[in-house]
Amino acid sequence: MKLKRVLCVLMAAMMVFGAAACGGNDAKTSQDNSDKTEAPEQEDTEDKADTEDKADENTDNEKTEAPEETTGATGTLKVAAVETAYGADMWTEICKAFEASHEGVTVELTIDKKLEDVITPEMKSGVYPNVILRAVGAESGLTETFIKDNNLIELTDVLSMTVPGEDVTVGDKILPGFIENSITNPYGDGKTYLMPMFYGPCGLFYNQGLFDEKGWTVPATWDEMWELGDKAKEEGIALFTYPTAGYFDAFFYALLHESMGNDKFQEALKYGEGIWDTPEAQAAFDIIEKLASYTESTTPANANDDNFQKNQQLILDNKALFMPNGNWVIGEMAEAPRAEGFEWGFTALPAVTAGGERASYSFFEQIWIPNDDPTNDDMSRFDLSKEFIAYLYSDEAAAIFAKAGAVQPIQGMTDKLDGDNKLYYSIYDTGAVAVMDAFATTEPVEGITPRSTFFDPINSLVTGDKTKDDWVSQIKSDSDQLRAALKE
Repeated sequence: MKLKRVLCVLMAAMMVFGAAACGGNDAKTSQDNSDKTEAPEQEDTEDKADTEDKADENTDNEKTEAPEETTGATGTLKVAAVETAYGADMWTEICKAFEASHEGVTVELTIDKKLEDVITPEMKSGVYPNVILRAVGAESGLTETFIKDNNLIELTDVLSMTVPGEDVTVGDKILPGFIENSITNPYGDGKTYLMPMFYGPCGLFYNQGLFDEKGWTVPATWDEMWELGDKAKEEGIALFTYPTAGYFDAFFYALLHESMGNDKFQEALKYGEGIWDTPEAQAAFDIIEKLASYTESTTPANANDDNFQKNQQLILDNKALFMPNGNWVIGEMAEAPRAEGFEWGFTALPAVTAGGERASYSFFEQIWIPNDDPTNDDMSRFDLSKEFIAYLYSDEAAAIFAKAGAVQPIQGMTDKLDGDNKLYYSIYDTGAVAVMDAFATTEPVEGITPRSTFFDPINSLVTGDKTKDDWVSQIKSDSDQLRAALKE
């Protein structure tokens, strides 16, 4: 799904998008670390001579004074990553490559489609991964919980670290905008706590072959969208579907940016008082209400982690025209049956008004370091974790990820793409506005999250169990509580 969802227009990625890329129930790879109870990054000296221990300690002492250089740290590194549509093999290869270039380092990889189910019990017993790849927006709220509890290690210094094996810093390689946003800098203090990883433009996916067959034009405005919806209905085709309601994160962000403009959009992300009563916000609510009436009626029943692909299949079977998603959907549905002449198409959201902005949310996954012991002020214990994250931005690592279709926000990466990837990642070169921010982090509010407030109710709008007014009323009430709980 995310990640799946840099795309669903909100998606994931993304974003994204409940986005990180969606996964099923079965785990491909998950290593058992239950017998590894030492503190994170503690050196394993069981099989080493005393002279080797002293040499390692001297190396650590020399390197931790200059974080921008290679640390030279040794020991065991526990890496936990959610498995998305990109698969598990790329992470196995990455870990082996890091070990090969860092003598004395052993990487223990845990990768699972339901990562939280694997690592949460261990964390409750005090055994934490050293590095975690899990994006904000997941149903579990794992990353948001660490943010709200202030249990993330600051990674601003990673930006000034030299990429291992290269002569450029991490910060110099990352594309503009992927650090200066409310996701990577969740506390609004100019400090980075989450590093951007794989991204994908989120937008609306459709069957270009069907449009060619029918002579239909992809709508440029929402008014044109409704006209097309009426035409499709006459032929028994729904205008819209979605994998899960979580995919409305990217969609909703892009739509708000279109209808509100950036200034009011930023105000909305901080739950600004009165912002949801503005004409611009109401325009977005009206579009989603109308879109719900054009949505395939079976969508909500399958809008869950087990059956989401049934909704995606609607596009391949020509039973629905558009769905919000990220480019990972192509891999997820690679083996699925499809209508004759099927060809993936991709577009930004239609404009709210003729000639207006067309937006595409860029979902991106994040990697971060959990603080296993907030009472311990020795930050040098995270040197190896930071070294690993810095390595992920190397050309070597980027090439490994790219083979699996995972593209990082690194300078020059789009020049190396071709085929479908070139089409999707060039969406911003053809006029679409990139949107990347998300709702502001707050202190924990019992029973309320941005997902439960803004996205999950979409299912009820489609089924008719909730009206637009019910939804907006909930948004206003929840926003009051979230605004009061904003982090200083």
